[in-house]
Amino acid sequence: MQSIAILGAGSWGTAIAAHLGRLGHRVHLWARDPRLAAEIQTRHANAVYLPDVTLPPSVRVTDALEPALDAIDVVVIAVPSHGYRAVLRAAAPHLRPHATLVSATKGLEPVTLLRMSEVIAQELGPERPVVVLSGPSFASEVAQLRPTVLVAASTRGDATELVQSEFRGSALRLYGSADVIGVELGGALKNVIAIAAGVVEGLGLGHNALAALITRGLAEITRLACAAGGHRETTAGLSGLGDLVLTCTGTLSRNRHVGLELARGRSLADVVSGMKMVAEGVNTTRAALALGTRYQVELPIATQMAAVLDGRSDARSAVEALMVRPQRTEIEPRGAQ
Repeated sequence: MQSIAILGAGSWGTAIAAHLGRLGHRVHLWARDPRLAAEIQTRHANAVYLPDVTLPPSVRVTDALEPALDAIDVVVIAVPSHGYRAVLRAAAPHLRPHATLVSATKGLEPVTLLRMSEVIAQELGPERPVVVLSGPSFASEVAQLRPTVLVAASTRGDATELVQSEFRGSALRLYGSADVIGVELGGALKNVIAIAAGVVEGLGLGHNALAALITRGLAEITRLACAAGGHRETTAGLSGLGDLVLTCTGTLSRNRHVGLELARGRSLADVVSGMKMVAEGVNTTRAALALGTRYQVELPIATQMAAVLDGRSDARSAVEALMVRPQRTEIEPRGAQ
C-alpha cells in the first residue's frame, strides 16, 4: 500500500483521506490551520466540514508540510484555486522529485486564467507526473461510501494507471483520460452554470427552464473547452455532463446554493460570508469570460451570471436577457460560436 499525502483538509480533502485510509493506505492529511489539524487528529473527524465521518486510524493529520510530505510518492492537492499556487510553493522544497501529483481542485487561477495542472507545471516544472481527478462527486457521499465514478486524466498513461489502481475501491470507480484540458475546463466551468441553475430554481421558473439551462450550459462549456484544445467527447462524459448535472441539481451543491440565494435577493457578499466552504464558480465566472475573450468564444450564460455577481443586474433580468437573445440553429458548425 502507498503512503499518500493530501494537501487541504476541507470537505473534499477529508473525504479523499477517509476513502484512501479505508483502502489501507497510510494517509498524511495536511491542514493549514493548526487548530483544525489538532482537532481532527484528536477526534478522528473533521467537525467543521464532515462532522459525521470518522477517519480511519491510518489517517494522520498535521499542519506542517515537511512531515506531511516526508517519503511520499503520491500527493493529492485539494485546496481552493485562489490558494493553490501558494500551497505549491510552500510544498515544493519537501516534494520528492518523482512524486505523482493528483490535482483535485475544480477551478481556474483568477488572475492568470491557468488551469490547476498549468499552475503545477509553472511552479514545479513540466516534467512532473500530474493527474487531474474530476467528475460528479459530492465529498460527503464519497466519505459515506456512496457509489461514485470519477475521471483520472493525465498526459502520462503510467500516472493515470497508478491513480486508477491506488484510488479504486468498492464504492469508487475511475475511468482514464488523456484529455487534461477538457477534463479541467469541464470541472471548472460547470460551477458557473450551477450558479445559473440556482437562480432558475430560486426564481421558481420550473423544470423546463432548468433542463434548457443545463443543455445550453453544456454547449457553452463545450465551445470553450474545444477552443482551448479539449475534446468534445470529454465534455459529454463524466467530467463534463456528469458533473454538470450533479452540480446543477444536487442539494449539496455550493454553487447552486449561491444562485438560489442571489435569486432570493441576497447580496453576493452576504451569501459568501455565510458559507464555510468555497464556491469556486464565483471566481471562475470572471475567469471564464476572460478565457472566452481570449479564444473568441461567446459565453452568454457566464456573461449574465457575471453581471448578477457584480451587482450590475438582478437574477430575473439576467434570465430575461438570455431569453430574448437572437434565435439561431441549435447545432452549430464545428468552430462556430
